[in-house]
This record gives sequence, C-alpha cells and structure tokens, in this order.
Amino acid sequence: MSTFKVRCEQMANQPSAEELKKKLSEMQFYVTQDRGTEPPFTGRLLHNKRDGVYYCLICDTPLFHSHTKYDSGCGWPSFYEPVSEEAIRYIDDFSHGMQRVEIRCGNCDAHLGHVFPDGPQPTGERYCVNSASLTFSDEKNGDQLKG
Repeated sequence: MSTFKVRCEQMANQPSAEELKKKLSEMQFYVTQDRGTEPPFTGRLLHNKRDGVYYCLICDTPLFHSHTKYDSGCGWPSFYEPVSEEAIRYIDDFSHGMQRVEIRCGNCDAHLGHVFPDGPQPTGERYCVNSASLTFSDEKNGDQLKG
C-alpha cells in the first residue's frame, strides 16, 4: 500500500472540527487546528520532569520520549529528537515574515510547533512544542497529563 493511501486513510479517521471543539479547550483547538501558539511559559508540560512519553493530544501517536526533553529557556517544552522519523511531518513556514519549519503530527496533521537548528547534541535540533498539543503518559504509574 502506498504511503499516500495510508496517510489518506489515517486522515479520514480523524474527528471533525465540530467533534474536536467539544472535546478540546479553546487553547488546545487553537494550537492544534488553527496553527496557533500558546503564550510562552504558560504550558502545563513545560516543567514536567517525569519519565514517560509525550503523545499527540488529538490521535495519541507517540511523539517524544522524556529523555530527549531539555530546558531550552524558550518558554515551551523542547526536545532534541522525536521517537521516529514518521512521528513528525515537516512543513516550510514563511508566516509572520520569518522562515521556519513547522512540525505537525505525522499521523493526524495536528500542529505541534516548530523545529530550529539551535538545539543540543546529538542532533543539534530544538523541537519547540506547544504543551497544548501534547498528552504526557508517566511510565511508572500510567498517569496522563494533558497540556
């Protein structure tokens, strides 16, 4: 089966905008569906230091492991690499008079944030992610925390 066909089938199974508006907070909808950005230093997951996995808020696709999270000082959760190449979709973003690379969930296309080439080794990348686009699952007790 082609990658395009698989992607189309995945997209067809996603909730409608109306369903998402009922399920999500205004900020979560704004960030994931309208490509918005939460205010810096306000996200619930910014200072989370527990071990676990960060998932897409919309479709529960695993996106980042906690051991790749670091404090970049930028005001949003930052990671130096995703769990897999397929987890993230990259899109050139020329909005607001800047040239950036937007990151979206590789499964459902929800907006996550942006990636920048100023991160730590081993990758040198900083995945700057809105807390409002994530759900964290604690590996010790399974507790979940939505951003």
